[in-house]
Order: sequence, then structure tokens, then C-alpha cells
Amino acid sequence: MMLSCGCPEHFPDWDGKDIDLGGQFVHALPIPTLMHMPLAYEIYVKRQQQAIVHLQLQEQWPGMVLVRTGFFRGSITRLLENTRSPARHVHVLPRPFWVRAALHSGNLSTGRKLVQRMQMDIVDAGRRPKELYLSYLTCPHCGGQRGGEKILLLRRWEDSALLKKRLAGNKRANAE
Repeated sequence: MMLSCGCPEHFPDWDGKDIDLGGQFVHALPIPTLMHMPLAYEIYVKRQQQAIVHLQLQEQWPGMVLVRTGFFRGSITRLLENTRSPARHVHVLPRPFWVRAALHSGNLSTGRKLVQRMQMDIVDAGRRPKELYLSYLTCPHCGGQRGGEKILLLRRWEDSALLKKRLAGNKRANAE
């Protein structure tokens, strides 16, 4: 169920966990961005919602939108129930698709340290950080009633044999 403002009523309890989203059906819509700032974000979210309703697809967590930005383009992604659809924006995430999740209370300007800490934890585990996804779980309209602004940060990562080897070499050198 989605709230009237468009925020998800329920969201996954992934805080501090590594989650494998590989094999997950998603609806991913490309969006224009300029220097990592989405352009016409609300229009694209509404367009994606209309497409999901038109295709009669079911979301796992209605209203939960994962935003990935780039310098000139990005995407908004919604996790779907297991389904088959010939639609062009519906696809399956590759296996493995590991993400580390962190729930941030506050707006995006205060989340920098959390993102840096999450990235360093990933590197310290011998993994290579990839793209960052944001999911705004509350908006300014419903944030006051639901405990303030909340953002779910998801950092995709991949195992790196070379990084693990370097970390093991550094630990050995520090032990001597």
C-alpha cells in the first residue's frame, strides 16, 4: 500500500545488512540528470507508477523507488513481485547483485558520513563498491508523522580477489 503522498507505507528491514537482489524482477526507467541531480523527478516517478498500473504488475513494496544518478543520466527502479512481462522496462537483475543497506534518518545533506563509512566497510571486507541507490522512504509531508525523514541507502558491491589479496598482504606487513 502506498500513502497518498506517494511514500511507501511499508519498507524492508535491511538496515546494516548485505542483501542479494540477484534474480529480482524490476521496473527500471531511465531518467535525465544533470550533475547527479534528477530532472523532472516527480514526473518520471508518476510516469513509472502509471506504467506499472497499466501493465498490471505488483510491487514488492509499493511506492519504494530506488534512485541511481549519474552525471547526465540515471534511473529509477522499483522491485516487483515475481512475474513475467514483455514490457521493455521490466527485467531481471543479474546474479549476484549484492547491496549493503543503511537506513539514514535525516535529509541527504547529512548522509555523507554514513555513505563514506558504508563504503569503507565494503572495501575493508575485500569488496569493490559499485553504484549507490537511494530510496526516500518519507517525504517532508509525511516525515513529521512517521518519525522524520528517512532514506534507505543501498551500495552495490562485488567481490574482488585482487583487493582481498592486497588487504591480506597489508595485514601481513603490519603484523611483522
